[in-house]
This record gives sequence, structure tokens and C-alpha cells, in this order.
Amino acid sequence: MEIIAILALLSLVWLLWQLVKAKRFTRFKQQIESELKDKVIANIIEELALTRSEQFPNNDCHQAATVVYWTQYKSRILHAALAREIIDQQWLIDTGNLRNAQHLFFIERQHLPLPSQAET
Repeated sequence: MEIIAILALLSLVWLLWQLVKAKRFTRFKQQIESELKDKVIANIIEELALTRSEQFPNNDCHQAATVVYWTQYKSRILHAALAREIIDQQWLIDTGNLRNAQHLFFIERQHLPLPSQAET
């Protein structure tokens, strides 16, 4: 009987720990939305304005499409912030979100740009 009680208690503690981890992950995704999204959008618009040319007109339609693409998923926002050096790996470590970033990239891997797309 004591073994069942101990197993039940351990299961409860494990479930509570999973809840804490899930809340931290949700808070991280909200932090991406609130802190990084606006910076990424501003950086994209600035980059498109600077690279405007005859070959790449980068007009309002191009800017809107690019912003929608990069801000559609949290993993893309985070990827763009890292690629554009808005944040770095040290920021993820300092905020305690390195593991959350790895998890986000894993679960949304189908939404990340292909390596050939990331270079351009």
C-alpha cells in the first residue's frame, strides 16, 4: 500500500513539473511575440528599403509578404531575430530560454526556412 502511495505521489510531482515546464514554454512564446516580433518587423522593412533596386523593387506588397512570412510562426520570428542578430545565443542563455528555443525549433521545424533559403 505504501508503494502505491509513493508511486502516486511521484506521479503527481512529475505531472506538476510538466505543468511548470509547459508554463515556462508558453511564457517564452509570449515573450517572442511581445519583445521580438516588432524588432524583427522593423529590421525586415529597413533591410528591404536598403536593398531596393530595379531588380528588387521591394515595394509595399513585397514588404507585407515578407513580414507575413517571417512573423507567421514563433519559430520563424526567433530564427529571424537570431539571423539578423537582434538577439544572440547568449540572450537565450541569460533569459533561461535556450532549451525552450531548441524545443520550439524542433516542434515547428516544418515551418523553418530551408538552409538554402536562409542564406539569401
